[in-house]
Amino acid sequence: MKNYLFILILFPLLLQAQEARTSASVKDSTKVKANLSLTGFWQSGNVETLIFRAKSDLEFKTWKKAVFKTQNSYVYQEFGKAKADEDILSLNFLYFNPERRIYPQLLGFVSTNFRREINLRYLLGAGATYQVIQGEERWLKMSLTAEYEHTDYKRKDFNRDEFDGNSAINTFRGTVWLNGRYPIFKKKMILTHESFFQPSLSQKRNFRWRADFGLEFPVWTFLNLKVNYLRTFESLVIEGQQRKDRFLTFGFTLKNTKY
Repeated sequence: MKNYLFILILFPLLLQAQEARTSASVKDSTKVKANLSLTGFWQSGNVETLIFRAKSDLEFKTWKKAVFKTQNSYVYQEFGKAKADEDILSLNFLYFNPERRIYPQLLGFVSTNFRREINLRYLLGAGATYQVIQGEERWLKMSLTAEYEHTDYKRKDFNRDEFDGNSAINTFRGTVWLNGRYPIFKKKMILTHESFFQPSLSQKRNFRWRADFGLEFPVWTFLNLKVNYLRTFESLVIEGQQRKDRFLTFGFTLKNTKY
């Protein structure tokens, strides 16, 4: 886990350094886009609480008409110096002709979750994206995808009785995505959101959703202060667990491009 977090944090920073060197000799050569957000919350006293979240985005052209994007996030929680959660999520996309209003994509996800007792989850699928608002600075995208999912849990006892007795659950899913970015108040603030709803196509009581909202305050071309609110929901969880999670964190974003 520590090695993964080390790569998550340092890789975009190395790309930013490389991009800075390249831009000095090649004007407007932003073939690689990278950013890193670090946010958290800490409280001490009667109750000691620590929440840390790291999120990195890397996007580059693989060939003339295709773009690869990887988005990796890490969440760590500690209460009273005892680990309460450690969550890793890697979202990977391959877009074809993304400059068009509608374009196809392939995707692959990998995740683990300490609190939800998920050893490993992966999804493989494909779909298409419709750009409601196109632009570098302001945009809104809607996507529809279908995936095959495999999840390996640590236990076999679930809140839904029909899933009891099997620690590995496989299903096909359909996913609706909504992502956007909007500068407001004369670009002094930037509102971002990334959300999805992901039901199983064959198991009606097996669905999840995730909503990730960010409010950024530009300080410098490559640095923004950030407030982040993340909310997740899983209908199928290990018996005795809560289905909802919420995180409110504060920090900053480093990036190698203007937008």
